[in-house]
Amino acid sequence: MPAKSQAQQKAAGAALAAKRGDLPKSELKGASRSMEKSMSERELDSLASTKRKGKPGHVKH
Repeated sequence: MPAKSQAQQKAAGAALAAKRGDLPKSELKGASRSMEKSMSERELDSLASTKRKGKPGHVKH
């Protein structure tokens, strides 16, 4: 599942780092905090590894 924006990719990367223990979970905020709780490491890796080229900074809902 590819990320839809650069912001989503960055949040997934932060959540993945926390899930792996590279970043304290207390440092997560907003979307990355909920992603860490609700998604598996495999799903987060898929989102975080999406290429940024051509992605918008943010996507409105």
